Amino acid sequence: MKIWVDADACPVVIKSILFKAAEKTGVQLTLVANQLMQIPVSRFIEMLHVASGMDVADKEIIKRLSTGDLVITGDIPLAAEVIENGGYALSPRGELYSEETIRERVQMRDFMDTLRGSGIDTGGPPALNQKNRNDFANQLDKLLTRCVRNI
Repeated sequence: MKIWVDADACPVVIKSILFKAAEKTGVQLTLVANQLMQIPVSRFIEMLHVASGMDVADKEIIKRLSTGDLVITGDIPLAAEVIENGGYALSPRGELYSEETIRERVQMRDFMDTLRGSGIDTGGPPALNQKNRNDFANQLDKLLTRCVRNI
């Protein structure tokens, strides 16, 4: 298992949790972004800098994804594609997407996109809170524990 991070929009606190998890478990962590980011010096953590552009990072993640890899993303279409390709998708808020839940998320995203396109202000998601951070850390721990057991 490798962990891929859709890093441009990933909150700093979530990256910090991921850095600690990679060091603790020895699982390879790759941040994919179109802007350079500082990462800790580690043999388990790397940065993949991609060109700017619509969905360039997403396409690179899918291109490199192997069955059983984990992708950290809040991007619903990317999460759907990850699941379709045999990976796991976890949101920075701690929601582990599944084949059952991703369809509903895609439909809601498309509906909200339609509303925004018609001029309705739908607002954005609330700020990441402590419960979200805990939910993320707990889901990540469950996935990594399962992965380490299966090696």
